[in-house]
Amino acid sequence: MIQRRTLAIAPLLCAAIATLAAIAPAQAQTFPTKPMTIVVPASPGGAIDLAARLIGQKMSESWGQPVVIDNRTGATGIIGTDFVAKSPPDGHTLALVASSHAINPLMVKKLPFDTLKSFEPVVQTHAVPLVLVVAPSFPAKNLKELIAYGKAHPGQLSFASSGSGGAPHFSGELFKSMTGIDMVHVPYKGSTLAHPDLLSGRVSLMFDTLAAVSTQVKAGKLRALAVTTSKRVAMLPDVPTMAEAGLPGYETSTWGGLLAPAGTPKPVVAKIAAETTRILALPDVKQRLMDAGVEPVGGTPEQFSAFIAQEMGKWAKVAKDAGIQPE
Repeated sequence: MIQRRTLAIAPLLCAAIATLAAIAPAQAQTFPTKPMTIVVPASPGGAIDLAARLIGQKMSESWGQPVVIDNRTGATGIIGTDFVAKSPPDGHTLALVASSHAINPLMVKKLPFDTLKSFEPVVQTHAVPLVLVVAPSFPAKNLKELIAYGKAHPGQLSFASSGSGGAPHFSGELFKSMTGIDMVHVPYKGSTLAHPDLLSGRVSLMFDTLAAVSTQVKAGKLRALAVTTSKRVAMLPDVPTMAEAGLPGYETSTWGGLLAPAGTPKPVVAKIAAETTRILALPDVKQRLMDAGVEPVGGTPEQFSAFIAQEMGKWAKVAKDAGIQPE
C-alpha cells in the first residue's frame, strides 16, 4: 500500500519540481517588477556608496524601475547587512557590502546572521587599493628599509588604521605576520583623524585607501612605500607593489560587492550580476570610479562567492596569528 502511494506521489513531485524550474527563469525575465533598494551599510561619501549610486542610477535607466539607495550605518556594516538578510528573497532588496563583511565574524562573537548562509553572493563591484604610507621624516625610504628598521627596533613601531576590524587594520596585522615585525596597532575613528598623528610621527605608518592618501602623496606630505594590490595603480604609477618592493605574496585591498537574501532565485541573481557587470564596464561609470581611486570589477555570482570564501580564510589566519578574538 505504501509503495503504491509512493508511486502515485512521485509524478506529482516531478511535476512540482518542473513547475518551479520553469517559474524561476520566468521571474528573471520579468524582474524587476517593483522599485529596488540597495542598502549601503555605511555613511554617504565612501567607495561603496559611490558604487551603489552609480549602479543604481544605471539600473533604473535600463530596467525602468526606481532604485533607492538606503544608507543604514552602524556596527561596521552589520545593521544594514542584517536588514537585507531578513528582507524578502526576491532580488528587490540588495546590500552593497564592504570587505568588513568577511572580517566581522572574526571580531563579533554573535552576528545576527550567518555571513555565508544568510546571503546569495551576486557580484563583486569594485576593489580599492591600499597604500602603505609614512611621514616624509620617517627614517625608512622604502619597504626593505622599513622592514630592516622594524626588526632592529622591536616594539617601537606603531601602525594607524581607520578603525578595528577593517581591511586597513588587518592589512597591518598581515604585514606584521609576514615580516615578523612587532608593531602596535592604533585604531582611529576614520583615517582622516589618523593623518595628523602620522604626519607628526606619533604613529609610524599606515595602510590607507588610495583615495584617502593620493593627494597627500602627490603633494609630498606623505611618502608612499608600496601599494597592496598585485599591480601598480594609475593614480600613483611610480609607487611599487608590495611584491616589487620586497614582500612577495602580500596582497590586500578593500572591496565592495552586492549580496541578495538567501533563497533569491538564481536566475534573478544572475541577471543582477550580468547587468551590474555591464554597468561597471560603461566608460562614464568606469571613469567616475577610477577618479575616486576605485577599480571596477564585475563578474559572476560564482566568482564572488569563491572570493568571499578566500577572503574569510585569509583573514581568519591573520586573526589567529595576531591573537584577535571575537567579542
